[in-house]
Amino acid sequence: MLILQDALSHLEICPELGGAIANWRLRSSGLPLLRHADSQALAAGSARRLGCFPLLPWSNRIGAGGFANPHGWLPLAANCEDPLPIHGSAWQQPWRVAEQDVQGALLTLESELPFAYSARQRFDLRDGQLSITLEVTHRGDSPAWYGLGLHPYFPRTANTSLQVAAEAAWLCDEQRLSRELVPLPTEWDFAAARPLPATCIDHAFAGWNGRACIHQPDLGYRLDCVASHCSHYLLFTPQERGFFCIEPVSHPVNAHHLPGRPGLRLLANGTSARLGWSMRCQPTC
Repeated sequence: MLILQDALSHLEICPELGGAIANWRLRSSGLPLLRHADSQALAAGSARRLGCFPLLPWSNRIGAGGFANPHGWLPLAANCEDPLPIHGSAWQQPWRVAEQDVQGALLTLESELPFAYSARQRFDLRDGQLSITLEVTHRGDSPAWYGLGLHPYFPRTANTSLQVAAEAAWLCDEQRLSRELVPLPTEWDFAAARPLPATCIDHAFAGWNGRACIHQPDLGYRLDCVASHCSHYLLFTPQERGFFCIEPVSHPVNAHHLPGRPGLRLLANGTSARLGWSMRCQPTC
């Protein structure tokens, strides 16, 4: 476990478990800023049970058994209990600690799956703000399509509310793959802060300005969030699970099979893409 601290908060990172954050919490009260991972969650050995993990070299699900790169078809098998390959490969590999001090750390990954890439994940903790920079560099001889993202899980209480703007939403098919971009439905409009819905949302949203605010009155704080180098987010609001997710991502679900491959980057050998995400804790009581 890698430990970072500032005056306000305490951060625990698990490099061996996909470079994931296990816990981020307030030092004064111990209240969670990300979903709390207890000893049982840690023992499960999966980044999906923790507080936040990186998404590389794509976010969310891919259909059709793979996708086409310029050099040919790349077949993909399911990589967990989900029936479709999901979230790339970085979250299922151990990362290496390249740098560390009290308030910062740099993790690196050299991957050959599903093609050769190098990844860097930098964490900085200052004055109650956690900043994460995710960067990937293609190492394969032939170009490949890339997408990036982060998958934070946030506590959900009776009075949790969300403020985040979007211009459009991607409707999904029965496999939960994006299929159609439509004007933002009224019931999914969070431009003004509103409580999380009583139904499950599991969709990608487009036309995002990169800003979101999570209000946690029952926990005594709000999180002001800012993303860079991405114009999409995914919102997941499962019922009776005690958490929800708003994920900064570069592309919608299954972008590899959508017209124009929205949000994906075709990287040649030695070229890179990056994504940034910061969360600032503001006490409200």
